[in-house]
Amino acid sequence: MDKSLRRQAVRDFKERKVLRGVFAVRCVPTGEVWVSASRNLDQQQNAIWFGLKNGGYINRAVQAAWTAHGEAAFAFEVLETFDDEAMGDLARADLSKARAAYWRDQLGAAKLVG
Repeated sequence: MDKSLRRQAVRDFKERKVLRGVFAVRCVPTGEVWVSASRNLDQQQNAIWFGLKNGGYINRAVQAAWTAHGEAAFAFEVLETFDDEAMGDLARADLSKARAAYWRDQLGAAKLVG
């Protein structure tokens, strides 16, 4: 790859729109649901699955369900996305917390982290 193509690829990567929002992780056999917000929904499932596969995920209940039922029993679901580009960091954090709490109430879910 020549330098101009590499520079363009880097520029495109930096300028891409990051999808923010609220997501759920479901264990189908048990019916358990965990909800959280993410600053990057496109990478969130990969990060969670990586932690679970390695056996050291921060949420012990999720890790126990994963260990008992395996990867095939889990589903990742985007519940809501945000268009929060015009917001400041504090407003964005408040929106994320409020919407995650709303979805936990709606689904009877637990917190995934925190």
